[in-house]
Amino acid sequence: MHEELVDHLTRSSPLSRGEALRVVQDVLAYFDETTEDYVRRRHRELRAQGLVNSGIFERITADLKYRAVAPPELTLRQVRRIVYG
Repeated sequence: MHEELVDHLTRSSPLSRGEALRVVQDVLAYFDETTEDYVRRRHRELRAQGLVNSGIFERITADLKYRAVAPPELTLRQVRRIVYG
């Protein structure tokens, strides 16, 4: 899967074929994350950094615009509902 990309990485970097394959798989898995999973993960990470919900929800809402495939724009209320149900 994605052999051309793996070939490119092995030609353009010091990565071995196995390392390049693992990098590609990791990147694809990262971008395969659903919007809901991303919001929950980022909420946990930002809470662990000591941020409060009001700042967290605004940051997540802003960050979602820059995901590889931008999801529909979420309101702060929708972000809260994803986190807390």
